[in-house]
Amino acid sequence: MSTVLLVHAKGGPPLGHVLSRAAARADVHLLALSELPPAVAASAGSLCASVMRPTEAQRSDLVALIVSRAEAVGADAVLTFSEYAVVAVAEACEALGLPGAGGAAALARDKRRMRQTWHRHGLPQPAFHPVTTETDLHKAAATLPVPMLLKAAWSAGSTAHQIIGSPQEADAAWRRSRATMAESAQLGFAELHVAEADAHYVVEEIVTGEAAWWFDEPGWGDYVSVEGVVAGGVFRPVCVSGRMPTIEPFTERAGITPALLPADLQDRVVALARDAVDALGLRDCGTHTEIKLGADGRMWLIETAARLGGAMTVPQIEEVFGLDLVGMLVDHLLGRPVDWPERALGPEQARGAAGSLVVLAVDGHGEAWRDRRVWDFPAVRATVTLSEGSTLSVVPESSLPDGSTVPVYDPAGGANTMAALCLLSAPDARTVLRDFTTLIDALPRVLPPAECAVAQSASTAPRPEGVPA
Repeated sequence: MSTVLLVHAKGGPPLGHVLSRAAARADVHLLALSELPPAVAASAGSLCASVMRPTEAQRSDLVALIVSRAEAVGADAVLTFSEYAVVAVAEACEALGLPGAGGAAALARDKRRMRQTWHRHGLPQPAFHPVTTETDLHKAAATLPVPMLLKAAWSAGSTAHQIIGSPQEADAAWRRSRATMAESAQLGFAELHVAEADAHYVVEEIVTGEAAWWFDEPGWGDYVSVEGVVAGGVFRPVCVSGRMPTIEPFTERAGITPALLPADLQDRVVALARDAVDALGLRDCGTHTEIKLGADGRMWLIETAARLGGAMTVPQIEEVFGLDLVGMLVDHLLGRPVDWPERALGPEQARGAAGSLVVLAVDGHGEAWRDRRVWDFPAVRATVTLSEGSTLSVVPESSLPDGSTVPVYDPAGGANTMAALCLLSAPDARTVLRDFTTLIDALPRVLPPAECAVAQSASTAPRPEGVPA
C-alpha cells in the first residue's frame, strides 16, 4: 500500500474527516504541528501508521523536518490541508521530488504578491498597496478612497482585518492589527514557515457588492468561492459555494453548498477563478478562490488558496455531490487516475444541500448580543425549530465544549472568537439559508445565560480549531 505523510496544523477541514478519507487510500503517517483536537486524538492512533509530535527544536527548520520525516516513513506523497503549512509542505515536496503546489505556493499565501501577480495579468480586483510599516500605511491611506481595508498578508479566517474610515484612523488600525496577529500566533493561528510574515500587510479598496444582481432570493452574501483542484497544472473546478453576508469587518458567518447561481452566471464566476489560479501557476493542490459579486455582473478577486476550502466545505461537497475530495487528491498525488468533474457542478447535480455556520456572539443585524451566553448544543437542538427534512449537528473538534461561555465577538479577531461550528443538511440550499437565519436569531434567546454556567469558562476551555474558509 502507498504511504502518505499528512502535515497537520490549525485550520482546514476537520482532521477527523481528513484522516478517515486519507487512511482509506494509503498508510497515513501524521506529522502534528498543532495539538490534535480532543475529538480526534483517541482515533488518530488507529487511523494512522504513526503520529509524530515534533519538539520546538525540530520545528526550527520546518521544511527540513518534513523532508526528513517523509524520507523516514518512505512517503510517496506529502500534503497538508492547513493554510499555515502550505508553503512549507510545497517546498518540502520540491526537495523530495514529489507532486505539490510548487514554487508558486507562496503567491497563494502572501496577499501582496498574489495581488501583484493578478495585476500583471490584468485581472479584476480591488485597488491595493503593500504595507510593511506605518509610513507605508499612511502613504496608502492618502491615495486609496476611504473606507479601506487593512489585512495581514499571511492571515486566514479574516483575522486582523481592520476598516480604516479616514487617514486619521490608520495608526490605531495598524496597532490593533499587529496586536491581533501576535495574539493569533499564541493560539497557533499563524504562518509556520515564513519568519517575517507577521510584518507583511496589504491595504485594499473596499468594493461594493450587490448580491441581488446574482441571486433570485434575498439572504445570500455578495461573494462566493470556487472550490477546485489543480492537477498537473490544469485547473479542475468542482463547484461554487455560496455565503451568507459577512459580519463587520468581513468575518465569514456561513458557507452553503451549492450556491444557487443561474448556470450562465456560475460559468462566468468559474472562468474568473480559472484565470486567477492559472495566473498563480500552481501545479498539484486543492484550490479555494473567493470572488466578490457586484452590480451589472462586475466581479473582483478576493483571494486564492493553494488548499481545499476550510470549515465544512469539503464534507459538504461530499454530502451534496458525492465527491470525496480528500481521497481524490490523495489518489492524484500518488499518481493514480482520478475522474474529475468535466465542469463545475451546480444545483442541478446536487443531492440536497448542506451548510456550515460559525457561531459568533452577533445577531442577524451584525449587532453584539446584549448579554453573555453559554454554548449548549443540546439546548439548541431541543428548542430551535428547523424546516422539515433539515438535520443540525455540531462539529466537536471545531467547537468549544458545552458549558463554555461564548466569547465576545472581536471584529479584529474574526473567526478566533467563534464558539462553535454547526453543520446543517437540508433538501435544498434555500432551506439551509432560511434555517440558518432562524438559528442565528434564536441563539441569544435559547442559550443559557452565562451566570448559569457551571462548567469551564471560555478563558479556560480549549480553543476550537480555526475556520479559515
